[in-house]
Amino acid sequence: MSYYEDDDDGTMPDNVQALADAVVGHKIVSVEKNVKLPGKDNWYHSHGTAITLDNGKKVFLVDTDDCCAYTQLDEFLFNADKIDHVITNVNSTDNYNTWFVLADMEEVLKLDVSWSEGSGYYSYGFGIVVYEPEQWET
Repeated sequence: MSYYEDDDDGTMPDNVQALADAVVGHKIVSVEKNVKLPGKDNWYHSHGTAITLDNGKKVFLVDTDDCCAYTQLDEFLFNADKIDHVITNVNSTDNYNTWFVLADMEEVLKLDVSWSEGSGYYSYGFGIVVYEPEQWET
């Protein structure tokens, strides 16, 4: 949880919107933690949580840490039985510590997130990276 709740510079709402931009209109096929991003050779910022969509794209949430600022996915709950509908929205509650990916107003994916903007000088927020199917297949 953020220690400076009122000091978010817009990074967290921008992160929620970036995830929405990547997944709305699609169905989630699978969600996996600690998946290696293509073309990354070292561990630092080279692994993330992969959300595989029905069009073959993979949307990665990559944890960040920069001195005292960070964002990390602590755990997720994927409700596979609710994927008959396309994703319609992504929102968050609890000061951006709980994110919901919704399909037809049903919670398809719940993300428990911890974050801190630290002193306000360093970077935080997920790295959100989208890979096309041809980039993933090697």
